[in-house]
Amino acid sequence: METFEMPVYLVRMDHPDGEGWGQHVAAHVLYLRRLIQEGSLLASGPLKGTPLRSGFLIMKGANRQEIDAMIAGDPFTSEGLICDLRIEEWDPLFGCLSNHATGKLPQELKSLFPS
Repeated sequence: METFEMPVYLVRMDHPDGEGWGQHVAAHVLYLRRLIQEGSLLASGPLKGTPLRSGFLIMKGANRQEIDAMIAGDPFTSEGLICDLRIEEWDPLFGCLSNHATGKLPQELKSLFPS
């Protein structure tokens, strides 16, 4: 595994019904594109089959406060278009995002991944 850079966070945003989402979604996507260019946003997109419009973001930052600041800069935040927000630190040990992992395997798995 490569060297750990920054923690990765899973962010889920739920949005209220109404016209505001449609009026501000372009600004939101442009903001997300900027975060991608800066290397802070690894992936994002809408969730399917949810009662409200919901989106999922995979972000990286030095700490939770940095992630909070990025969310605060999102036009959906300034327009009051996030009715539920969940942010969790995540360690993507396996798969296509494993280059963002800490590399700290649980003891029970170390024998499966010898150094």
